[in-house]
Amino acid sequence: MTIRETPAAPTTEVVLEAAGLTKHFPVRRKLRSLFKPVRFVHAVDDVNLTLRRGRVTALVGESGSGKSTVARLLAQLYPRTGGEIKLHGQPTRVRGGRAFRAYARRVQMIFQDPFASLNPVHTVRYHLTRALRIHQRAGRTPADLETALCDLLTRVQLTPPERYLDKFPHELSGGQRQRVAIARALGADPTALLADEPVSMLDVSIRLGVLNLLRNLKERLNLAILYITHDIASARYFADDTMVMYAGRMVEGGDSETVTQRPAHPYTQLLIDSAPDPDQIQGGTGSVPRDAGGGEPPSLIDPPGGCRFHPRCPAVMPRCSTDLPPRLEIGDAPGHWAACWLYDPAGAAPSGTPAAREIGS
Repeated sequence: MTIRETPAAPTTEVVLEAAGLTKHFPVRRKLRSLFKPVRFVHAVDDVNLTLRRGRVTALVGESGSGKSTVARLLAQLYPRTGGEIKLHGQPTRVRGGRAFRAYARRVQMIFQDPFASLNPVHTVRYHLTRALRIHQRAGRTPADLETALCDLLTRVQLTPPERYLDKFPHELSGGQRQRVAIARALGADPTALLADEPVSMLDVSIRLGVLNLLRNLKERLNLAILYITHDIASARYFADDTMVMYAGRMVEGGDSETVTQRPAHPYTQLLIDSAPDPDQIQGGTGSVPRDAGGGEPPSLIDPPGGCRFHPRCPAVMPRCSTDLPPRLEIGDAPGHWAACWLYDPAGAAPSGTPAAREIGS
């Protein structure tokens, strides 16, 4: 049995959609504080996200921003506190059993560390066979199963497949292990892949190969892919659309070229300016100074009011600490938005701020 191959074609079909997605984790309490009110970590608040066939959407942000939590919510590995998830237009809420298995056939996740996500005491054959049997794609005969196993490894460019089937994870390189993890996800024949920093644990020399593999699979199988990363440069290379997340909230979104080349939100500007650039060794030429935006991310147990970035923002205004900014459209490109009061048509940014100079440029 082989995996279906859908020719890539222009499409706007929405595969997976999240609206108002929210996740709050209760804080463990000590015995002496049992009678105090329960406190929560506001890991994800009011996230809206759409994954479409044949497109890659990147979710970018620093560590602790809530990116991986979003992926696990979309995979329904965590129960959500609020919001709605739609698969092919149908609202879904699964808690295990057959419903979860049916959902997992359509939505698969690729984890960050392939060595941790593969059982070290079992071979590649075991991992892939289990995926095919769980999702009823193993065929009826041993010959069908062998054909399906070889097809999976061939799709992730592990050839000849016979060389890898009976190896253990520790006998493979990091890139090969991640390809096995991708093959296992493809064993379900999904329509959406949730890739949680799939190359961050790999050597720099082989990261590009894995990203190119995912791009090839997207085009051949017409997949919708969520690509989670802290590297905004790779998002520009790999993704069609980019969403930027900070402290559990989305702060900017649009097509990748626009977001990375003309960032609107001060946080996105700082992310881009923090990347090594030989042209900016003498102090930077971006809209936000390199020494701006210092400090640590806020506590998500007691997140700051208003915009959560305002304690670190170099363009902060008084209203930023009290009023939560909505998504505001940026006029330079269709679909480009930022949750920042600097772009409120009813109020202008202070003329001396870096962000204000960027708006006027």
